[in-house]
Amino acid sequence: MSDDRKPFPPQHQEQPGVETEMTPRPVSGKDEYRGCGKLAGKAALITGGDSGIGRAVAIAFAREGADVAFAYLQEEQDAQETRQVVERAGVRCISFKGDVAEEGFCEKIVRNVLEAFGRLDILVNNAAEQHYAETIEDISAEQWERTFRTNIFAYFYLAKAAVRHMQEGGRIINTTSVTAYKGNPVLLDYSSTKGAIVSFTRSLALSLAPKGILVNAVAPGPVWTPLIPASFPEEKVEKFGENVPLQRAGQPVEMAHSYVFLASEGGNYMTGQVLHPNGGTIVNG
Repeated sequence: MSDDRKPFPPQHQEQPGVETEMTPRPVSGKDEYRGCGKLAGKAALITGGDSGIGRAVAIAFAREGADVAFAYLQEEQDAQETRQVVERAGVRCISFKGDVAEEGFCEKIVRNVLEAFGRLDILVNNAAEQHYAETIEDISAEQWERTFRTNIFAYFYLAKAAVRHMQEGGRIINTTSVTAYKGNPVLLDYSSTKGAIVSFTRSLALSLAPKGILVNAVAPGPVWTPLIPASFPEEKVEKFGENVPLQRAGQPVEMAHSYVFLASEGGNYMTGQVLHPNGGTIVNG
């Protein structure tokens, strides 16, 4: 994908964004990812799995042999596409529509995964929202709280519900962001939650290490997902990703490999760590 350096056409969507309306469509791996059984016999739950990074992870996990459950907010067409691609990999797939900012929903989907698959080996906390704001004065208290509930409260709710059912070798993988390390002046609430996710990952890893449950994170840089046209003004979208050393935005499938590594035997000796597929930005984190 090194030739994918063209700017994106100006475009904008309402929150939370829909992948089927993006131009060009993100590359999620339905034709690009080739698996080799790294996750055979495993069961995974992914939030925000209908599109973007979550979809790419769901496809990659399925291609590696895992049964996949994913949660999504309301994007029915995107969710249907994800289910179809995952099922074509020959694994089981279930999905849940609802708001991960609600603890009851998080507890319910964990129970349903256990009922459907009989086990839960991998939890990928990935669902997020972000809002463009020029100054702190443009952010309401309601928006600030809402962003935290979606982006970090949900991670706590799901991890709490999942760990009691995970065996030794279980994995929790959290999606943070390069903004946790370098900040972003127009994504103040989003960046703050992503910093919290890094600390949450490190602390939970220490807490669960005696049980043999590994907790790590991935901190993507600019990635072409529905959050981008749903967050930024059209003129910002057109230049999205140009300011990193590789001079382009990443594609969701390029992020998925990091999640597969952390979920598979390759990540057996890693916990409390963060991988940085970010296009070359040095963060020393």
